Amino acid sequence: MGPVLAGVLQLLALIAALALAYVPLGNYMAKVYSSDKHWRVEKWIYKGIGANPNTEMRWPAYLRGVLAFSAVSVVFLYLLQRLQGHLPGSLGFKSIDPDQAFNTAVSFVTNTNWQSYYGEQAMGHVVQTAGLAVQNFVSAAVGIAVAVALVRGFARSRTGELGNFWSDLVRGVTRILLPLSVVAAIVLVACGAIQNFSGIHEVGQFMGGNQQWNGGAVASQEAIKEVGTNGGGYFNANSAHPFENPTPFTNLFEIFLLLVIPFALTRTFGIMVGSIKQGYAILATMATIWVGFIALMMWTEFAHHGPALQIAGGAMEGKETRFGVGASSIFAVSTTLTSTGAVDSFHSSFTGLGGGITMLGMQLGEIAPGGTGSGLYGMLVMAIIAVFIAGLMVGRTPEYLGKKIGTREIKFAACYILITPALVLIFTAAAMALPTPGHSMTNSGAHGFSEILYAYTSAANNNGSAFAGLNADTQWFNTTLGLAMVLGRFLPMVFVLALAGSLAEQKPVPATAGTLRTEKPLFTGLLVGAILIITGLTYFPALALGPLAEGLAS
Repeated sequence: MGPVLAGVLQLLALIAALALAYVPLGNYMAKVYSSDKHWRVEKWIYKGIGANPNTEMRWPAYLRGVLAFSAVSVVFLYLLQRLQGHLPGSLGFKSIDPDQAFNTAVSFVTNTNWQSYYGEQAMGHVVQTAGLAVQNFVSAAVGIAVAVALVRGFARSRTGELGNFWSDLVRGVTRILLPLSVVAAIVLVACGAIQNFSGIHEVGQFMGGNQQWNGGAVASQEAIKEVGTNGGGYFNANSAHPFENPTPFTNLFEIFLLLVIPFALTRTFGIMVGSIKQGYAILATMATIWVGFIALMMWTEFAHHGPALQIAGGAMEGKETRFGVGASSIFAVSTTLTSTGAVDSFHSSFTGLGGGITMLGMQLGEIAPGGTGSGLYGMLVMAIIAVFIAGLMVGRTPEYLGKKIGTREIKFAACYILITPALVLIFTAAAMALPTPGHSMTNSGAHGFSEILYAYTSAANNNGSAFAGLNADTQWFNTTLGLAMVLGRFLPMVFVLALAGSLAEQKPVPATAGTLRTEKPLFTGLLVGAILIITGLTYFPALALGPLAEGLAS
């Protein structure tokens, strides 16, 4: 079997698995967020935090809950890292420096999971399990909660109430993320991923020195890392490490895990707004972009030149021989089109155009299918923009799901799509203009510029993957990337929740003969086109200086 055919067959198997999970998982999540009943363990949690899960919140109160919970989480995780040297189970590792502790705390709370450190050489068992793994669950649950709040904004009328943040947060963890992660962790352990609390031990000689490895609760963290589209790994090699990702089957299984909730949420959306077809339209948009990007990535990585690359079956530099070009391409596209950031190969080693595809996937806003929750609300904002464009083309007031898209709504949507590109481009320009940040680049020229552009693209879009050539463990990058993560996560949430509140207050508008049918293929095409054009106009000059210049020169 040739490597191209193997890659295509893996893609088809992945699509089939996602299709099988789509309806039951989407239906289940709709029931989770529509039910009035609380589990006993959830009641204990509400009592412990002093929250009333039955109180409806308007968008400012919902936002305060999101921000307050996230702020407390950052402080807790920061202090846990700063005190690591004094905690049991630290494996002898010292406390984390202030700038790196800030960067890591912000990274995991914002669902970015950017790591400017070697996981196996910096973080002990307590920080990994009580700190990082916990944030893998709750940060993902926050994203789903905000998405559900926006969906309620479309579904409800003549009220500004969007549900209860604390109830949505707790249910996301107890009823969705935790059960899925338990099952996924069992599968990973059965397939060879490690799960223990062993200390550091020598495993033999390597390049004239002793090689040491430490164990950890790797399989359980790997499960929520993918299910919650987090991405932070126990080891620096991330999902290229055999302790995290032992076999080609686990590689495909992990790709399935990081995609299954974002895709299934479109079904949840359709059920909650009372139109399954609307969910299918959003799903079709996400799937079209995802499959298209995978096809482009495989083409660039298999379009090899020269006898060495022909013998290897593709551009194999930086890729695991266990997985090959096809599986690595699927993983790279899936992890950058979601907010996962996990890697089973090093994106810096991809071809020039291949590296640009991973970058462009994040610059789309990670909406195909995107992160847990963030992908859905990002795509719905883009749908509002597409409806507005269609309204301008035919001279009609735009409507979406029975709600008028007026001045207020389009301002919120415009602010949402502008904030992340502004962060990426401003921070990249500052890093390139100042003398010190450039010293962190391993490469010069177009590839070196791509290293910095990729880093800020990853941080501001809450992805977390790296181009693997940039030394980001400096005060400048730890601080500025941390700021990009915070602003890139929470400023868009402000506009999403404000938009949700505005929509929930409206009276539904009946459909007429002139209403744009947003469940039809025509709208899917319009939405795909709007996404690509808006992103292209925003980022093309920067991409031309980096991956495009490198790809055309090679």
